[in-house]
Amino acid sequence: MPINDEVFARMDELSPAERKVARALLAAWPTAGTESAASLARTAGTSTPTVLRLASRLGFGSWPEFQARVRDEIADHLNSPLRRSQEGIALGDGGTLGRAIADRVALVESLGTSVPPSEFDRAVAVLADRPKQVALLGGYFSRYFAMVLAAQLDQILPNVDFVAEPLGHDVGRFLQLGKGGVVVVMDFRRHELVAQQAAAAAKRQGATVLLITDTSLSPVVESADIVLPVTVDGIPFDSMTPLLVLIEALVEGVLRAAGPRGLERMRQWEESVRITRASRAAHAEEDVRDDTGPREVGAGNVEALALPGTGGAL
Repeated sequence: MPINDEVFARMDELSPAERKVARALLAAWPTAGTESAASLARTAGTSTPTVLRLASRLGFGSWPEFQARVRDEIADHLNSPLRRSQEGIALGDGGTLGRAIADRVALVESLGTSVPPSEFDRAVAVLADRPKQVALLGGYFSRYFAMVLAAQLDQILPNVDFVAEPLGHDVGRFLQLGKGGVVVVMDFRRHELVAQQAAAAAKRQGATVLLITDTSLSPVVESADIVLPVTVDGIPFDSMTPLLVLIEALVEGVLRAAGPRGLERMRQWEESVRITRASRAAHAEEDVRDDTGPREVGAGNVEALALPGTGGAL
């Protein structure tokens, strides 16, 4: 099994510090595997001994032995007939729509290799385990997807908030986060400083930090307890298709994990919406009657509708 696949598959076996190294390794694979142990440790925000422990856990006697294996895998990949064939197919003819669909299908399928199942399961468990508060925030584009996730989780869980300005207008709600709370941060490349600062603040307050980011990894990883990396390559902008699929998978997972509690919350939510809609419909009907009543024109009030300057004639 290739090293990166093994690291991905064994993510749940790693200690929190080793998991940071693994994330840094996978985020810049295979280049990160050719760096010195000290350099990788700096990138991951851990120590050189932690990097060496990860290599040992993977069955390597030393870091140079690990690096040699990485270089061998790079050489094998570059010389692979399969790789060359796949690239040739990718460059073949095809309509723009067809290529766009194929590219996005591939991005969705890449979730299977970018998101460690153990990390996804931890994310579902944390959200479904009666958190005191769930706060969601995002960046320039990803904030809209954070709003979608917040709106859907709100139908399953209590105390869910989208926080537009965690260090500004919404700082009061954000400061409520503490032990037992969860903050979901979406931060994609051109990573934003406010996301990093907000995550660090939530971490200091004792909240669990769940990061959803691109595979180059946001600096928020320094504060994150759980990281779900998504491949978003696209032209001309990053494709958010796999992010939306991940959101839907999270919501489905949380509903299944919450069980009867989640279903009861949905029932209450639907009932409230039904009552609200019925009330609005009734008010709208009254408004229509009020508006149309005075406009009825009979023989006795035709002159009241005469246009100015017509002497009373229509």
